[in-house]
Amino acid sequence: MKSETLPPDVIAQKIERHGSFLTNKGPEGLHFDFNDGCRVSLPPGDWHVTLRDMDTKSVLFSSPVAQGVVQSSKRYYLKFEIEVKKDGRLIFSHEMNLEGRPVLIKMRQGGIGDHLAWMGHVAEFQRRHKCVLTCVIRPDLLELLQAEYPDVRLVSSDEEAGGGYYASYNVLIFYNDSERNHTPIDYRAVGLEKNAALILGLAPISRRPTVKIQEGGRPVAEPYVCLATQATSQAKYWNNPVAWRAVIQFLKKSGYRVFCIDRERVNGRGTIWNYLPHGVEDLTGPAPLSERARWLKHADFFVGLSSGLSWLAWASETPVVMISGFTASYNEFETPYRVLNWNVCNGCSNDIRCQLDVSDFFWCPRLGNTDRRFECTRGISPDQVIETIKTIPGFRKTAS
Repeated sequence: MKSETLPPDVIAQKIERHGSFLTNKGPEGLHFDFNDGCRVSLPPGDWHVTLRDMDTKSVLFSSPVAQGVVQSSKRYYLKFEIEVKKDGRLIFSHEMNLEGRPVLIKMRQGGIGDHLAWMGHVAEFQRRHKCVLTCVIRPDLLELLQAEYPDVRLVSSDEEAGGGYYASYNVLIFYNDSERNHTPIDYRAVGLEKNAALILGLAPISRRPTVKIQEGGRPVAEPYVCLATQATSQAKYWNNPVAWRAVIQFLKKSGYRVFCIDRERVNGRGTIWNYLPHGVEDLTGPAPLSERARWLKHADFFVGLSSGLSWLAWASETPVVMISGFTASYNEFETPYRVLNWNVCNGCSNDIRCQLDVSDFFWCPRLGNTDRRFECTRGISPDQVIETIKTIPGFRKTAS
């Protein structure tokens, strides 16, 4: 743990500027809270502060402090205990208890898939601690999630969230956190779901979120399949140039209508662009995610990439055929229809030696400057995906 000493005028400025800075009063002019770690502010005096983790019975910090702010290095959930002495006499002891307290979780910076990976853990955190929970999420996900979580106040900005919280946590992907101050384990080593669970002090298991399914029931009478081919970086695409066409032809011969539910028909950078594949029925466009969830809910299955719509299909309880070599097999939710070619380079996104550069659409850290670039998905054949599809229970075996 670390001790940060600030002069009184700086403390006053922080209190005025942030509002929620040190939200709880103790005796003798001290303040404390659990926002961004465990924090204690102290006026001038002969103080001694001890911070403990009550779950592990560990002393995390114990030191004399003349005045200022003591803030823990660890910013994820720990069950802290604060003990403060003045002039050698115990004057304050407080064990963190979230029950009935206002608590904030912020995860707005995450993508659609990140939010769906994390929302089940947020709900479990509220159930476990019985706190008054506010969660900051992306604005485009409010319609999908708000009604499904009546015990969590969902907002789309820090301003709407306001201040005055007893405790707060950031559920995000953290890079360069070599001291593990923001998350107990590097997310690349555990995957998206478990990353959130560990930040919130929960068992690292899968917790599927609940999403709003738009009214209207089954959208078409015939058997159909949904797919999504677009992604946020080229490494996530299925970079085999003949692959989508072959799979779509197979599905149509098998008696399915095939709908593409991506938002974008075309996406790319520079000289590389990815288009709506030939042969699909086009449902691209800015439809609400709950409408996409309706199409997914009634589909026989979904075929996609490591992207937000695969997570939405999983949340809609639809079988997911996931084509991904960019991520490790444990990065996303568990599906028996994961397609990965182990014989080519794979898993760079979950390699702790590789840091994703989100500004580089063509990021390929191991082979980017060679003719093997993106072989992780170029090496996945349509035959491999087709054979995986055939294992789905109920698959229509009508292909000639």
